[in-house]
Amino acid sequence: MNVQREPIGVIGTGYVGLVTAAGFAELGNEVFCIDIDAEKIARLERGEIPIYEPGLEELVARHRDRLHFSTGLDEAIEHARLLFVAVGTPPTYSGDADLGAVYSVVDAMPASDRHALVMKSTVPVGTGRHIRRRFEETGKSGFRYVSCPEFLKEGSAVADFLDPDRVVIGDEGDWAGDAVEELYRPLDTHILRMDIASAEMVKLASNAFLATKISFINEIANVSEETGADVGEVARGMGLDDRIGPKFLQAGIGFGGSCFPKDVSALKQLAGNSGYHFQLLSAVIEVNELQKRRVIGKLKRGLGPLVGKRIALLGLAFKPNTDDMREASSLVLAGRLQGEGAEVVAYDPIAEEEARKLMHGVEFAGSAEEAVRDADAAVLVTEWPEFAELDWSSVATAMRGDLLIDGRNALDPAAVRAGGLRYEGVGRQSDGEPAEPAAVAGPEVQPASAGSGPG
Repeated sequence: MNVQREPIGVIGTGYVGLVTAAGFAELGNEVFCIDIDAEKIARLERGEIPIYEPGLEELVARHRDRLHFSTGLDEAIEHARLLFVAVGTPPTYSGDADLGAVYSVVDAMPASDRHALVMKSTVPVGTGRHIRRRFEETGKSGFRYVSCPEFLKEGSAVADFLDPDRVVIGDEGDWAGDAVEELYRPLDTHILRMDIASAEMVKLASNAFLATKISFINEIANVSEETGADVGEVARGMGLDDRIGPKFLQAGIGFGGSCFPKDVSALKQLAGNSGYHFQLLSAVIEVNELQKRRVIGKLKRGLGPLVGKRIALLGLAFKPNTDDMREASSLVLAGRLQGEGAEVVAYDPIAEEEARKLMHGVEFAGSAEEAVRDADAAVLVTEWPEFAELDWSSVATAMRGDLLIDGRNALDPAAVRAGGLRYEGVGRQSDGEPAEPAAVAGPEVQPASAGSGPG
């Protein structure tokens, strides 16, 4: 039985916008996608996907007849009453969210009593109230507004859209909220209706809590290193408590990406602007920054002064299965290593093109094996599965030094040591002298565990 689905508009074709558009096309909606970047629109019209996201290219290709791309709003406004907003809200120098793109969309809307903006962009609590006031002041009081925050994780965004934990809808109890609920009903998930301010807070609070969980386990890892405990075992014991759960208890070198750093800072700033000092989030941010510095400390302990040392970074993206370099730990590590006088060589199977735009003075290798050649030390930064499958005896032979820092606790320490390398993880006990290379192949390397990098 075919059920007629209403057409929608999606303004902004980045990670959130394009996945949202493709997801609704999969559900049967005709989708009008708008972006001010004419080059991006031209690429999308040719079937080229400007971002790396598993499954997205196939989804767009499958529903090409339902997806329309344009730099103008006219066609979307003509055909669709619900206009999803998925534009960027990057942090400003003050820490507040830059809502310039959001208000450009608001101001571009016509006076109408049959349209609604549905906010997917992450915005501060109170933005909906300000937008409603702006509509009223400009003679557009009939234009409706809905907050519908996204909870997509980069690397699994398509699956997250089609099988979400929940859908949060903040509205004023009018037709627009009902229409958005109807759009999501086929997904058969929890649909939560609430006021707009609460919906805006759900997104910020969720990401801030997950970031707090990551910083907490990283603090436990740091104490474990000093006391002889193994943070992996600690996390396993903690995670079996259903009040805690196992997710986001993977110690590492800190979180990055487009959401956690921005949303934690935004919530801290929002609280400060409201007269409240959010002390916990200040600590979360500080721990995350310190975690990257500890890698430099480990390298210095293992190598001495880093001047002239060649350091290989394995992985550059902030997490696997994405080419996103926003707030990636590799950026901080490369900069600090260069500041210490080290020579940095890096490899990432997907993110090199994006990394080249942000990293200068770094040598880019074509493979992990090439990256570690003549390196004094190697640091696993992003837990791409291919790194867990490396032949560690070959790596040890290729390297000039013997130190491997597993920044995501994603490798099998026994296999690394059997290859003749000194292994140092996060929250695990480090090696002294390197092990003798094994006469036979070491134990099979287990699949890389989920890293602490968020989505």
